[in-house]
Amino acid sequence: MAKKKSAAPKANGQSLVIVESPAKAKTIAKYLGKGFRVEASIGHVRDLPQGAKQIPAKYKGEKWSNLGVNVNDNFKPIYVVPPGKTKHVKMLKDEVAKADALYLATDEDREGEAISWHLLELLKPKVPVYRLVFHEITKDAIQAAMANPRDVDEGLVRAQETRRILDRLFGYEVSPLLWRKVRPRLSAGRVQSVAVRLIVQRERDRMAFVTGSWWDLIGTFAKTSGQKLEAPLMSVEGRKIPSGKDFDSTNGKLKNAELMHLDEAAARDLAARVQSGEFRVASIEDKPYTTKPYPPFTTSTLQQECNRKLGFTARRTMQVAQSLYENGHITYMRTDSTNLAKVAVEDARKLVDENYGPDYLPAEPRTYKSKVKNAQEAHEAIRPAGHPFELPTVMKTKLNNDEFRLFDLIWKRTIASQMADSKGRRIIVTIEGEGCVFQISGKTIDFPGYLRAYVEGSDDPNAELADQEKSLPQLEIGEVLSCTQLDAKEHSTQPPGRFSEAALTKGLEERGIGRPSTYASIIDTILFRNYVFKKGGALVPTWIAFSVVTLLEENLGSLVDYAFTAQMEDDLDSISRGELGNIEYLDNFYFGNGAPGLKKLLENKIDEIDPAKISRIFIGKPDDGEDVFVRVGRYSPYVEQGDRTASLKDETPPDEVTLEAALKLLEQAALADEPLGICPDTKKPVYLKTGRFGPYIQRGNTDDEEKPQNAGLLKDMVPENVDFETALKLLSLPRNLGVHPPMPPTKDKDGKEKPDPRTENDIEAFNGRYGPYVKCGTETRSLPAEISPLDVTAEKAIELLAQPKTRGRGAKKPPLKVYEKPSPITEKPVQILDGRFGPYITDGTTNISVRRGMVVEEITFDEALQLLAEKAAQGPAPKKKKKAAKKKAAKKKTPKKKAAVKKKAVVKKKSVKKKS
Repeated sequence: MAKKKSAAPKANGQSLVIVESPAKAKTIAKYLGKGFRVEASIGHVRDLPQGAKQIPAKYKGEKWSNLGVNVNDNFKPIYVVPPGKTKHVKMLKDEVAKADALYLATDEDREGEAISWHLLELLKPKVPVYRLVFHEITKDAIQAAMANPRDVDEGLVRAQETRRILDRLFGYEVSPLLWRKVRPRLSAGRVQSVAVRLIVQRERDRMAFVTGSWWDLIGTFAKTSGQKLEAPLMSVEGRKIPSGKDFDSTNGKLKNAELMHLDEAAARDLAARVQSGEFRVASIEDKPYTTKPYPPFTTSTLQQECNRKLGFTARRTMQVAQSLYENGHITYMRTDSTNLAKVAVEDARKLVDENYGPDYLPAEPRTYKSKVKNAQEAHEAIRPAGHPFELPTVMKTKLNNDEFRLFDLIWKRTIASQMADSKGRRIIVTIEGEGCVFQISGKTIDFPGYLRAYVEGSDDPNAELADQEKSLPQLEIGEVLSCTQLDAKEHSTQPPGRFSEAALTKGLEERGIGRPSTYASIIDTILFRNYVFKKGGALVPTWIAFSVVTLLEENLGSLVDYAFTAQMEDDLDSISRGELGNIEYLDNFYFGNGAPGLKKLLENKIDEIDPAKISRIFIGKPDDGEDVFVRVGRYSPYVEQGDRTASLKDETPPDEVTLEAALKLLEQAALADEPLGICPDTKKPVYLKTGRFGPYIQRGNTDDEEKPQNAGLLKDMVPENVDFETALKLLSLPRNLGVHPPMPPTKDKDGKEKPDPRTENDIEAFNGRYGPYVKCGTETRSLPAEISPLDVTAEKAIELLAQPKTRGRGAKKPPLKVYEKPSPITEKPVQILDGRFGPYITDGTTNISVRRGMVVEEITFDEALQLLAEKAAQGPAPKKKKKAAKKKAAKKKTPKKKAAVKKKAVVKKKSVKKKS
């Protein structure tokens, strides 16, 4: 535990306060006054080396150096300052040297504690140091923290360091196995791999699922007054009508043969037979019910609810929440606790009384029990900051749209957590006649309670309350009803739903895997690494994910075991409380203690694992043929049956590749081996083929001496409609449309005349990577959607080339996003630009592409700086020009004799081929 310190004495000079982010620094500075200078560390100032270039020279010869952790000396980590942060760290050192006291005000969780510890280790201050902790950035909270400083909590620091080393050992030891056996550039992670396993297992369940179907009747019954109600059929002659849960998902058949399984014909016959019969109300059940309010938000429940209600990704939720926290509007957003401070409970109860009246206020304050074992890390739930709470009506003009919607959600959930229970009645009416039993249920809300303020998953509580109520006409037991209509209705069982971000977050939390504060980065990572992709809001695993999970399950099963991974989180909590030694724990994980550790588990795996086995996913076996598989190739997945293969697109949802679909792809691939015709000019066969990027035309065979010519289909083309004539047209691209007529010279910026680049140059039509276009000299123009490069005329091309250039590389595009502050490293603007290959972040010196799965609008200033620092740490990319020059020089050195011999050999080879 960290020791408390007495309040820091007021100094005559200036004290330095260090926080993580510029936004947080700006807010805190408002409350501290002139005697303090507030600076941001911009995240971590030290970390383990990222790659061989960052490993200090004195360690490079060590066997363990690539890990960045000395596994032979109590797992001592090598810490380095990332190259992009050297200048910033120097500035902090200079500021510490001028200060008379240092306050470390980083976040209160493990990461924040570790940042404070690293700052101490790096800055080596010679002035008094105080650790400030607070879970809201308000004047009262900052003053209370100043009055009650403490030391850096060594337990939290050791827990964070242990987690970082665990992740490094897992990732750096297991990932190379994936590179060798599945595909280069893949990564494994302690929590990431388990999350991928969850998603893959759900997809396997979907692939194995067999649909079951059944029919029932929906009866419309009328009172003598004319009031009507609809009720579904529940049983016939005492035999219950099945529901989805009564079917076996592996074969689509009923688990219980005693149930009444109707098909369409039987359902329609039953309807015709009983509709004219007499029906009576057999029973009416009126059951009271009570529901309690939801607890205040934790990180996990906030992410889930924002995904359901606002459509936010986990990343977007955390970004907006961080902005609200750093600007003093909500409490700290990384927490597992549902507890509220006494003052917050009092504020919430007062607001309930003022806004909803005394009937909505329970006699005693509500308390919520937290499941969190580590009280150090989760002091309070997420709630509005300050005392009293700021009102949403006031905040609407102060916040942007995303911030307001999230603040409003947190405010309502906090208030609702201190409101009275909701009370109502559930009414179940049973109607009997002609051996059939129909049943309908209704719901009446007598007192809405907390639902008046907050309904989970709904934007409008009042509208939702109306939807929740389902009123029934007044009925009496024994009352005769006439059956006015009986409709036969088919039902089918549905496969288990894929994980959305909210569902995955919930699934990980329920199993105790990872920490809610890390879920957003886990989802980002598995999207970026191409283990999953999004289809709508669902997370769909790629075929690569299947191979990786199979390899890990069959060879390193304990490392992706759900219970084992969850236990690791409990162990890290124990380390933070001082109940478990971190060195002992790491030694047991890596070297083993009785059971084999990571190092032992990985021994000989390179030789033992058969890549052909783990890269095959069984699809099915046709009645009259060999097994059908999907195989994960080095570059793309494909369907395989014996010697037959067919390409698959990378982002084909696995559950869509059924046996029937796979066989159809194989048949289409076989047809692709039959040419559309023989090219009249080259006498070579022309094929319509399908590759990893879609369908294309190929002229010639792959075993020809000359490389076959390929041509992609135009954007609006469907393979089924491509005939031989169209294929030849596509192969004719680029088309020469003729010579551009002479044009008068143009003037450069200095007023000097220069020849027009179009003059007497060939005009050509292309089907380019970014769409069709025409080109003349150095001038290019995109073709409008309605004009095909196969049909465009010279006249139309000349007309387009005469128009000013409005798109493409010639026209500078405005930035997608510009941050308010300049880079602390380059002092130039930090912005996101729209590049040729997609958006990228730049600080004027370093460029880094926006990662897959990231949304430009959601990238914070701190995240942009972190990405730029990581890129800068990798050093400059090798220059291609030098490489090309070397190649050219090597070519020149090749003796002419050798070249002549080679030429003779080629001629000889050709003549032999002709003879055969």
